[in-house]
Parts: sequence; C-alpha cells; structure tokens
Amino acid sequence: MLFHTSQLDELINLARANSLHYLLFGLACCGIELMQTGGPRADLDRFGAVPRASPRQADFMIVAGTLTYKMAERCKLLYDQMAEPKYVISMGSCANCGGLFQPGYSVCKGVDKMIPVDVYVPGCPPRPEALTEGLLKLQDLVMRERWSTKRRPA
Repeated sequence: MLFHTSQLDELINLARANSLHYLLFGLACCGIELMQTGGPRADLDRFGAVPRASPRQADFMIVAGTLTYKMAERCKLLYDQMAEPKYVISMGSCANCGGLFQPGYSVCKGVDKMIPVDVYVPGCPPRPEALTEGLLKLQDLVMRERWSTKRRPA
C-alpha cells in the first residue's frame, strides 16, 4: 500500500509544483526586479508560476522589498487570507533582515517576524535569476511534501 500512496503523492505534488500561482507584494526596488522576472527575459511562466491579484487564488506570496510595520499588518492579513497550503518567498536583503534600512524605527527586521518564510532570496536587489532559483527551491519543497501521511486539521 505504501508504494501506491507514494506514487499518488508524487503525482499530486507534480501537478501542484508546476502550477504555482503567486501573490505579488512588491514594496520597494525589489518589486522592479520581481516585475522583470515575470517579463519575457526571465519568464516565470515557463515554470508554471503565474501571478494572481487575489490572495484567495494564490499558492504563495513573494514579499519583495522593505517591509515597514505599517505594511506588515497588511502582509499578515493577506497571508491569513491565502488558502492552505501556502508558502512565502522573501526576496531581497530588506525583506530578509531589514537591509540597510534596519536602523530605522519603522522598518520590520525581516518578514519572518510576521509570517513564516519558506525560501529566502538574498541580494540588494536580487537578480531575476536568483528569484528564479528561489522558485525552483520552492518547487522542490512542494515536491517533497507527503499527502498520504499528512494529518488533517480537526
């Protein structure tokens, strides 16, 4: 029986990993690189990643840029509106740890202080190739999930 469920896991995860819809959350200069990654040169569509404007239709969120405490509330709200399973990519040093704006009183010292982050993409701003690699890491994470042994919430 384990053999059949493992094949079913692989089939489900293959479909999920190659049809990820991402919620755009570009906050600063990293948002420009995020737009460039979705453009024709880097083309995230070839990996099955399509942008969505609604959090209810998105599988993962890309937080790109400086996250202030004022925007962190909205980021948490959008994350809570996303359906399970949901993932987060933190893009750029400002989103990862506050970057060069870290001493500022209004800057959140990383997205992971507000929501759980699955993949970190370093750089200031990171190149489209780095974000593409972050997407591939997220696809690997989705492919490793086990559906047959996953506990369902009560």
